Amino acid sequence: MLEGMTSRDPQAAELARLASLVADETRASCLLALLDGRAWTASELARHAGVAASTLSEHLGKLVAGGLLTEERQGRHRYVRLADARVAQLVEELASHLAPGSALRPRNLRESSAGSAMARGRTCYDHLAGRLGIAVTDALTSRALLRQDTGFALTEAGLAWFDTAGIALDRKGRRPLARACLDWTERRPHLAGVAGAALCRHALDTGWCVRIGSERAVKVTGAGEKALAELLGISSTALR
Repeated sequence: MLEGMTSRDPQAAELARLASLVADETRASCLLALLDGRAWTASELARHAGVAASTLSEHLGKLVAGGLLTEERQGRHRYVRLADARVAQLVEELASHLAPGSALRPRNLRESSAGSAMARGRTCYDHLAGRLGIAVTDALTSRALLRQDTGFALTEAGLAWFDTAGIALDRKGRRPLARACLDWTERRPHLAGVAGAALCRHALDTGWCVRIGSERAVKVTGAGEKALAELLGISSTALR
């Protein structure tokens, strides 16, 4: 080895490999779609990305081999989903670093409406995002149920609030109870982690929120507006 030269950092190669997986528009489109936390078929993703099924299959193979997606087969169908919450966090945070004016303007009314719905409320993998996610996070914080001063953490009052609301928290796993996730539309952190996932699941299961369209957008129902007002003091205007 030449004098003064050092061996290459093995992490550099892994980082470059990971970056190359994301640095493709078709694969990026798939990763963003899968942030809804659900499993998609290969044909659904092909239609979403606007590519042929054979082309999409090749891209999915790379994402699965690279550890970003997992797959399972049911009969003739091949389903894929994000590998875990860490992959979702990576994709969401990469999207949050886009310059505010870098996104293309909507080409038609449908795209404009879909973009507005996503900004208003959506799922980010398994937790709430957009203005809805921020409103919930701010309400939890203002009521001293969630701390943000030294990273996200539920307070004792916060733990009691989840119990009172009937939202069970799984504290046995390795996933953090509360974690900040940078919102790519609001440019502020919203609640993720076990608590964020449990709250989102409860909102969908109880009908506080319903999914709309084929994207990740969600809408707060009348029952949801009432529940969030009673439990967290969130005004209905903040949810629309």
